Amino acid sequence: MTAHQTAIREWTADEIRAFGYRVVDIIARHLTELPDRPVFQPVPADLRERFRDSPLPEEGVPASDVLTEFERHIEPYPFGNGHPRFFGWVNSPPAVVGVFADALAAAMNPSCAGGNHAAVYVEREIIDWFVRLFGFPRGSMGLLVSGGSMASLTALAVARHKKAGFDIRTKGLQHPHPRLLVYKTHEGHGCIQKAVELLGLGSEGLRIVDHDAEMRMIPAALEAAINADRAQGHLPMAVVVSAGAVNTGAIDPIGELATICARHNVWLHVDGAYGAPAILSSRYRDRLAALARCDSLALDPHKWLYVPVEAGLVLIKDADAMRATFSLVPPYLRTDGSLTGVGGPPWFSEYGFQQTRSFRALKVWMSLKHHGLSGYRAAIEHDLAIADRLADHVRRTPDLELYTPRNLSIVCFRYAPPVLRAETARLNEINEALLERLQLEGRVFVSSTILDDTLWLRACMINYRTADDDIDALPPLVATLGAEVTAGKGC
Repeated sequence: MTAHQTAIREWTADEIRAFGYRVVDIIARHLTELPDRPVFQPVPADLRERFRDSPLPEEGVPASDVLTEFERHIEPYPFGNGHPRFFGWVNSPPAVVGVFADALAAAMNPSCAGGNHAAVYVEREIIDWFVRLFGFPRGSMGLLVSGGSMASLTALAVARHKKAGFDIRTKGLQHPHPRLLVYKTHEGHGCIQKAVELLGLGSEGLRIVDHDAEMRMIPAALEAAINADRAQGHLPMAVVVSAGAVNTGAIDPIGELATICARHNVWLHVDGAYGAPAILSSRYRDRLAALARCDSLALDPHKWLYVPVEAGLVLIKDADAMRATFSLVPPYLRTDGSLTGVGGPPWFSEYGFQQTRSFRALKVWMSLKHHGLSGYRAAIEHDLAIADRLADHVRRTPDLELYTPRNLSIVCFRYAPPVLRAETARLNEINEALLERLQLEGRVFVSSTILDDTLWLRACMINYRTADDDIDALPPLVATLGAEVTAGKGC
């Protein structure tokens, strides 16, 4: 092999087209034929073994053979969230334009740490769009990240830098200081505890604030906790509230909590990974208007905006604090900030932890451009309406019980014949077995949650593909399978 030869050869334009056409055919079949397939089916045991024990691919094979293997062994066993009857966790189907945007972004393959190339300006445009959507002041900063967990970790890192009261980047947490505290309710996402631990505050630095019967943080309880901790010599650092908690869709009273945080000089972070886009709906627009008062916001375009994963976003009002938290520019990357040279605007790598960053922005940009806010309003209103439809069906089905209150597009319910409703433990066993039947039979897919020691089936409607017929099929199926499980069939 000479210096001009390589084992990875160039593809001709015709070869790229031929392979690409076949890929497009697979994508088209996958997305259009999903409704006729099981919602979910586990990977068979022999295929699991094949993946686990396969040899290293020492010699290459034609790309067409690799694609054939994908068709046979990977595409038939999806997660399921592209199906119109998938209602598990908080997982949407992919918007088709976003699927192709991912391919275009990969073809360009830029490093989006920074620089003076188009991908950087696309991401900055997206950030500005969301800044305006949520009422943040112009000049706020943001960053596309993997998802809500990384968005919240990024925001809380900035909060720690801003509120610690000393130079935490230089001194570190070994420096003598009051204990830094973060507050949330039991309904707050588990990623917040992970973030608190990763930031060196320890799980003892996380305070759990009482919530009311609607699973919303109680403002008076938060203020009492802050006052009690200050009296003990601790330093309240941040409050994390939910704009759509993942269990029930609960929305904390953001405006009241923002007033308390401002009074006590505490950072307010809102986890809106799931629910923040509901600001586009007529029903939740006013309740979510107070998002404009938070210091930082996490949201996931790959949830209720149907962008293919990964596409998370963090918005932070104090751009200077965000940059001061993360900026560390080695000499080989230092630029003069010239918009006419190579460096371009301040680099995204100065506003977050990642140096290597993919072109996530393109799929968000293309999806927003293609659907527009009006398209998203209609899709979100559709999801809210089908959640209402499911709740109404559950109320009218004698052997089903609806969990209330409910918010956004989440419906929690369970199989609970009136004669068994006093037997919580027995009903938990029945619904656990029922859940497994539902998930593995492939006709519909829901997940579950525990609320007040009770197991509930949980359906989250963020699926623009779901029709009324898909919803109408769920309650009678649950009632029928529940009766079979209770009678001892399939347990």
